Amino acid sequence: MIEKVEIPGMEYYSPARRMGELLKEQLQKDPKFYFFSPDETTSNKFDAVFDVEKRAWGDLEVDADDLPEADGGRIVEMLSENVLFSVMTGHLTNGEQAMMGSYEAFFPIITSQLLQQIKFIKQAKAIKWREDLPAVNLLSTSTCWRQDHNGFTHQSPALISTLLSVPSNLVNCIFPVDDVAAEEAFNYMLASRNIVNLTTFNKNEIPRYIDSNHAKFLFENGGASLYQFASDDDPDFIFTAAGDIPTREAIEAIKILRHDLPALKLRFVGINALSYRAIGTTDNKLSKEKFNDLFTTNRPIVANFHGYPATLETILENYADARRLRVHGFYEEGSTTTPFEMLRRNACSRFDLAIDVAKAVGRDKLVEKYQHVLKENHDYAVQYGEDLIK
Repeated sequence: MIEKVEIPGMEYYSPARRMGELLKEQLQKDPKFYFFSPDETTSNKFDAVFDVEKRAWGDLEVDADDLPEADGGRIVEMLSENVLFSVMTGHLTNGEQAMMGSYEAFFPIITSQLLQQIKFIKQAKAIKWREDLPAVNLLSTSTCWRQDHNGFTHQSPALISTLLSVPSNLVNCIFPVDDVAAEEAFNYMLASRNIVNLTTFNKNEIPRYIDSNHAKFLFENGGASLYQFASDDDPDFIFTAAGDIPTREAIEAIKILRHDLPALKLRFVGINALSYRAIGTTDNKLSKEKFNDLFTTNRPIVANFHGYPATLETILENYADARRLRVHGFYEEGSTTTPFEMLRRNACSRFDLAIDVAKAVGRDKLVEKYQHVLKENHDYAVQYGEDLIK
């Protein structure tokens, strides 16, 4: 438990590595817990599980350089998301816990199966003799924003949009902002019943922003909260984000604007979870009253989203006048390129967000300045294969 973060954003940790440690602990606690993955357990930084458990291997020959394997291993790896999901849901139907991890771009392979599982959960809840089912818990990493050596083929947040469009109210899409929030998301997933949880986070090291109490607060209070360290009273503009890297960029945009436009008052509201037509989880959605407290009733909102911007925009329009909104996200622009260039290509970077505010207050010189910085980074990345901006 992290009781306090001394300086938000100064220390860096991997949410995926924390998830791996938590999976390891759960494998130790629960002898019936299984973890399912294609061939990506190590790539996705979940490899702490191999400290305490072996891969299911059957009677195949074991080479000297293979990972730990055994007939009865509870880490099930197979390069078939469809087969893995089928086996996992069978395990869940027996009332036993399990989780499945994969690259974000390849989770959509199981979309049809997920939609059928949602139907099954809905019908099972209506049958009195059926006991509650453990949640379908999906750990989605190697995300579109940080593919590094992989390219456009590995960049797709499409499953988020699909699941949030299903009107069953049986899906949560969770976006832990850092490793601390990832731990609370893990706890929430384990405690969930009769639901699908898709939790999306990075395997790379990212800034730690919040403590454990703040992470719990997000789940208990509608999935959104004020980040005091990045917020002023009576703000002129509201920044918000769902997703770890979009959050980092929004907070960095606030820093840039505070330097260049010190008279402006700015606020940051973090979004931890989304469900059908709402901020928050299915069991704790953000009310319109709480939304107005956080976002005001009339200030412009600059939003940054991990997935397709229209998905978040549709949800925000249930709370606020669309004319207040400027929503950024993944516009399906990608390549084998640098991390900041991925943000620039999709107009999702800190400078793209700052441009929204500079335009709104009529500061054309600042718009030009930010556009020039973006071009400088692009030129440098093309020439040297790395970013000027970290």
